[in-house]
Amino acid sequence: QVQLVESGGGLVQTGESVRLSCAFSGGLFSQYAMGWFRQAPGKEREFVAAVGWSGEITSYAKSVKGRSTVSRDNDKKTVSLEMNSLKPEDTAVYYCAADNRWPLSATMTPSGRWGQGTQVTVSS
Repeated sequence: QVQLVESGGGLVQTGESVRLSCAFSGGLFSQYAMGWFRQAPGKEREFVAAVGWSGEITSYAKSVKGRSTVSRDNDKKTVSLEMNSLKPEDTAVYYCAADNRWPLSATMTPSGRWGQGTQVTVSS
């Protein structure tokens, strides 16, 4: 059974950076596309960034493109998201996602999995 465990996040100031990490276990990491979604209070879960199986293909939401980097380490079975120039509107619970199709979607296949989420709060 695939399990995803996020780390990082917390309270940061506007303009600062945050690095989120996600540890994958219980399956063959290289068979999964990995990514990040976020959900703010009262809003639907939305796509943030994703990285393909080999790490060569990436995708970003317009809201974070240019100030975020998603990467994976297939040896360590981890995926990371670094976000810079944070804004109060980046405040949300960030979820690690794994699925065996591309592009990643909040509507997952039966093989898809979510992490438990980690809070990022950006104060103004």
